[in-house]
Amino acid sequence: MNPFESNAALKMQGQYPSTNTHKYSVILPTYKERKNLPIIVWLLAKVFNENDLAWEVIVVDDNSPDGTQEVARQLAATYGEDKIVLKPRAGKLGLGTAYIHGLNFCKGDFVIIMDADLSHHPKFIPQFIRLQQAHNLDIVTGTRYRKTSSPPMPGTAPGGVHGWDLKRKFVSRGANFLADTMLNPGVSDLTGSFRLYKISVLRHIITLTISRGYVFQMEMMVRARALGYTVGEVPITFVDRLFGESNLDAGEVVQYAKGVWTLFTTV
Repeated sequence: MNPFESNAALKMQGQYPSTNTHKYSVILPTYKERKNLPIIVWLLAKVFNENDLAWEVIVVDDNSPDGTQEVARQLAATYGEDKIVLKPRAGKLGLGTAYIHGLNFCKGDFVIIMDADLSHHPKFIPQFIRLQQAHNLDIVTGTRYRKTSSPPMPGTAPGGVHGWDLKRKFVSRGANFLADTMLNPGVSDLTGSFRLYKISVLRHIITLTISRGYVFQMEMMVRARALGYTVGEVPITFVDRLFGESNLDAGEVVQYAKGVWTLFTTV
């Protein structure tokens, strides 16, 4: 039986007794994710297949020196080239442009963006989909800082963060507080990068977005609100990466602060 047709699922979806016929494209930007990529792909395949959903994963690799692209090719051979699509780039060109690049190859009518380092667990994707279907939302974003979904939906657990020290938690909270105070975006986790978009909405917003680094995520939400798109939130558990090192550096923090000011004065 399709899990989306169970009594509990139908209640969460708002009593829409129809099979999900959409296709979901996942864009995974990678840089030195050789160890993490097989695990995240396995988890994604498991979630999509168990929920009888059509899917594909677009791997956008920025010329990783650790063999990430070879791993992606092996995964394509295992799962099928229609499921795992490798679209590499010549170098490390930034997170925002990675999504723009990957979007050019998406064949789904919904796009999921998430990290490849296992910080975002695919188990939350069915909740994103149920909330989107129940309210026909344009965007659903994961949040570490809410106890319940918005709009409300049964079956969600409080969001949270695991594996961060107090300093990193303080920086993240401070960044969100700064942006929320100055920009009033209407979402609780502006710096999060686990989201579901209608592909037409993502294409529209992305053409207007100026930022190309980690500020990209924040600007996308601010512009979405300014354009009148509907946004829902699902609590997620964020877990610090298992393998490798974070790609966020001090320069990105400075760019974030500049990005908040730019959006405050222009949007």
